[in-house]
This record gives sequence, C-alpha cells and structure tokens, in this order.
Amino acid sequence: MTSLKALSLKAYGQLKGYEVPSYYKLCAISRATGILRNHRKAKRRDRRAREPHARRLQLVTCYGFKIRDGTLVLPFRSKQPIQIPLNPHVRQVLSEQGLMVRSITLTANRLVIAYAKEVAEIQLKGLIGIDRNLDNLTLADSSGRVERFNLVKAAEIKAKYRTIKARFTRNDVRVRRRTFQKYGLKERNKVQHILHNVSKHIVEDAKSRGFGIVMEDLKGIRGLYRKGNGQGRFYRAKMNSWSFRELQRHIEYKARWSGLPVFYVKPYGTSSKCSMCGHRLSEENRTMSCASCGLTVDRDVNAAKNILALGLRFRPVAQPIEAMVVEPQSERNPQSRWL
Repeated sequence: MTSLKALSLKAYGQLKGYEVPSYYKLCAISRATGILRNHRKAKRRDRRAREPHARRLQLVTCYGFKIRDGTLVLPFRSKQPIQIPLNPHVRQVLSEQGLMVRSITLTANRLVIAYAKEVAEIQLKGLIGIDRNLDNLTLADSSGRVERFNLVKAAEIKAKYRTIKARFTRNDVRVRRRTFQKYGLKERNKVQHILHNVSKHIVEDAKSRGFGIVMEDLKGIRGLYRKGNGQGRFYRAKMNSWSFRELQRHIEYKARWSGLPVFYVKPYGTSSKCSMCGHRLSEENRTMSCASCGLTVDRDVNAAKNILALGLRFRPVAQPIEAMVVEPQSERNPQSRWL
C-alpha cells in the first residue's frame, strides 16, 4: 500500500468485525499509513528495516470526542461513553482563548491531547543566528550581541548512561531490552529537561526583542560517524548521541507557537569561512584566524555570524525603501532598475 486511499479501500472492509464507531477505524488506517511510510523511508536508506508493526496498543481519534466540565468524553457504545477526568493543569492549558483540540491518543498508561491555535507572525526587527554544537549552543544576532549556552551537562549524562548500558552482560534479549528501555527513559528525561530550558530561554528572549531565528539545515550527520569511517568506537558513540535534531525541534515549535518565523540555511562553509571577508580560515585550538583581514575569532562565534549573514540575505529586516534604490530614467534606457 502506497497511499492512504489504497490502504483504506483494502482494510476498511476487514475492520467491520470490530464493534466500534467508524471514525476509530479511519484513524487506525491513517496511523497504519504513517507506520508504512516510515518503513519505506528506512528501506530507501539501505538499513536493515524490520517488518512494520504497531509497537503499543493505542486509540487515536480526531472526531467524536468532547471535553465537558473538565472531563474527556470518548464515544464507545450507544449511550455508554468513556469518561476520563482531566487534571487541573490540563484544564488550565485547554482553557486558553483560541485553542482547538485536534486529536486524542489513548494508550495503556497515557493520554495525549494534541491542540493548535492560529498565530499571527510578528513584525521582525532582526534575526538570531544559532550554531548547534555538541557541548554548547552559540547565538549571534543583528544587534551584535553574542551569547553561548553550555550543554556539557547533557553530553555528560549521555556518556554516563552509555557506560552503564555497556556493562550489561545478561544474554536474555527480553531482559536486556527492558533494562535498556528503563535506563534510556531516565536518560531522555534528564536531557529533555536541559534542552527545554535552553530552548525556552532562547525563544522568550527572541520574542521580547522581535527577532526571527536562523539555523543550519543539518543533514547526513549520522552517516559521518559509522563503523568503517576510520573513527574510534567511543568517538562514534559520542557523536551519534548528539541531540542536534531534538534541540532544533524544541526551538522551532516554541518559536512558531510564539509567532516567530524560523529559517534554515545551508551549513556549507559556515565554520571554515571568515565572517568578515569570506576567505578560508586557519584553525588552532578552536580559534580561527584569517590571513586576509586579520580577524581572530572563536570557531563557534564565527559560525553563528555566518549563519546570521546567510539568513539576512533572504529575510531583510529594514524598511523596503532602505533596501532598494531606484535609478532615474534615461533616454537610452527608459526602464527603471532595481538594486
């Protein structure tokens, strides 16, 4: 099956035996389509993809549910709905003006409520270039300010749990899988807390000053650190545990929720080219030097400034009258020219 329509025509008749509302069946087919799409992506990447399957029992629906008096009402049988009371925090979040609940996902021990709202994009006064690294996050904005966030704690947490999991000697696959899941959840919770705090601070500061966000469109990072590339095992493990995409996701969804646009630029040359003149830099202990203009700058700061410059090229923040000049018409060339 290669599309939602094809899978619906094939599977909807097989779901008639389930005595549930029809929109539960449609949402189940949509969820299965997503699983198959991810499986095809894994196949295209030449990975040893397992047969697609649902990893946990879940009920997903986009229709039929209601939230009344702090209670989620899910239809089940005729006049026998399932009622789930919501805690005060969830009721407070959903009471915000303009929120729309889009879908409900119910598992054995978790209830996920997806909601959305219409956000007006703010008028930009500048941009912030963000350079993501393993141990830090470096920012450079249009006003000339440079800021750095320390992410060493997140890298240390990942290294600690890699050491713990490397000492497991149990041969039972089921026991080892459960143990890995337990320690993996602990690791994710600790790292997510750090990433949430950093991304929240960045977005709140950008919103208060009316600055958009520019980041690199990083791709193929995992392919650089595979077995056989001439790197050590511990170095590959450290680089493959880098949460560059997760931090990007945190910053992007929080920025868009606040009305801040997020732009992506190509990462080519951002760390090796001079942010002043564009010539290639020489590096010594993460300090970059330019033989052309004599600039000496930190490697991460230079990359953040280059990212900011690339973002300014396609997103002007000045008034239109300041960004172009109209040449007067001449007899030979009566057309105006825009610079």
